[in-house]
Amino acid sequence: MQLLDGKSCSEQIRQEIAQTVSEIRASKDRVPHLAAVLVGNDGASENYVAFKVKDCAEVGFDSTLIRLDATISEQELLDKIDELNRNEAIDGFIVQLPLPAHIDENKVILAIDPAKDVDGFCPENVGKLSLGLPTFISATPNGIMELFRRYDIETEGKNCVVLGRSNIVGTPMAVLMSRNSNPGNATVTIAHSRTKNLTELCASADILIVAIGKTEFVTADMVKPGAVVVDVGQTRVPDDSKKSGFRNVGDVDFENVKDKCSYITYVTGGVGPMTRASLLQNTLKAHQRR
Repeated sequence: MQLLDGKSCSEQIRQEIAQTVSEIRASKDRVPHLAAVLVGNDGASENYVAFKVKDCAEVGFDSTLIRLDATISEQELLDKIDELNRNEAIDGFIVQLPLPAHIDENKVILAIDPAKDVDGFCPENVGKLSLGLPTFISATPNGIMELFRRYDIETEGKNCVVLGRSNIVGTPMAVLMSRNSNPGNATVTIAHSRTKNLTELCASADILIVAIGKTEFVTADMVKPGAVVVDVGQTRVPDDSKKSGFRNVGDVDFENVKDKCSYITYVTGGVGPMTRASLLQNTLKAHQRR
């Protein structure tokens, strides 16, 4: 078993981006600028946005954090998005999800200029992804593809099961793995909690990508010997033995699955750092396009 080390790969990517930013500065051009909109004070969202601001500073990007009260109206948020769309100094921006219940997330996603949609969530970018056209790819699927690329994981002709069908991870992941590309060219099945014979299906996969949002859902009997397993899940569970009072758990029962795998990600230092690095890549791409 070998770990797919997202932390190490993401550090390489950030170094590459930082070098490009140095060259941009040397040419007297404006450096890439990422903005993040945070509505309310959800703890997990606070952490995610803080990491993104830190990542920007590390590679030399400018960043702006826009904090909005949880009671903001939907129209006020849409007005802020329109302002960011028209701001020539900002190359890309994200609206951190989830949003308060009174705000329609789909309306928010639709309001973002596709040219600044570095999360890759808007319909135009999703459509281009499906057609294999240049676009912003959702950060988590793109990060996983980059892991496969940098570890030279063979995907062509492999049986790939994507467990989870979200618009953010599962669906774009399946599209990317099935495309005529490298990595890609896999035979892909999208599975979910209502799939019949789920254990047998997962156990047939050469590559198993798990994003179902249920802690330790994938057990050893669901994994083919020698499979490549990517765990997208991350959930905090109480743990009195930890100083923080909690530990992070993935969607895969790592301890009981790891010895069956050729490659596997760990819940910390796996997919998460690659997601953050992919957002930086998309922001750099947005700057270059502009």
